[in-house]
Amino acid sequence: MLAIAALCLAPFIAALIAYYYWQPQGGMNYGELIPAQPLSDLPLRQLDQRAVSLSAFRGKWILLQLDTAECAAPCRAKLYSMRQVRLAQGREMERVERVWLILDEAPLETLLMREYDGTRMLRASGSPLIAEFPPKGGARDHIYLIDPLGNLMLRFPKDADPRRMRKDLSRLLRASRIG
Repeated sequence: MLAIAALCLAPFIAALIAYYYWQPQGGMNYGELIPAQPLSDLPLRQLDQRAVSLSAFRGKWILLQLDTAECAAPCRAKLYSMRQVRLAQGREMERVERVWLILDEAPLETLLMREYDGTRMLRASGSPLIAEFPPKGGARDHIYLIDPLGNLMLRFPKDADPRRMRKDLSRLLRASRIG
């Protein structure tokens, strides 16, 4: 009788031990989850000086980077990654928008604008919106993800792997009923 009771209680005891003492180290996501915070709807400027805000892209997932107009090699690598991750979504790619917040007033290279056509290039110099991005690790080092409701929610690591970014975004698009 004791053996039968022990046999019935063994899975329950094993589950308790696993729950309290064995915590898995890794998560499913590659990007660092940020406590979701709504971004201010502050005005930005398009390259032709027309006013626009991030709320114009509500309803879409936004891959966003912050950098200067000079756009050195790390900046170009982020632009390339954002383009490739969006293209890799296939028929779901229309749900994703790419935004580059330009932190200064310097002119952009025409070749750069042509190469990354489709990326929304917005001037954000002097905008208080920049302060809303987590300073940890340097805001310019990361690619951010904004959900369709306008919440900053995910930050990819510096020199992010586009394949792993694609998996994170695919998982979100598949699970999301909005955007």
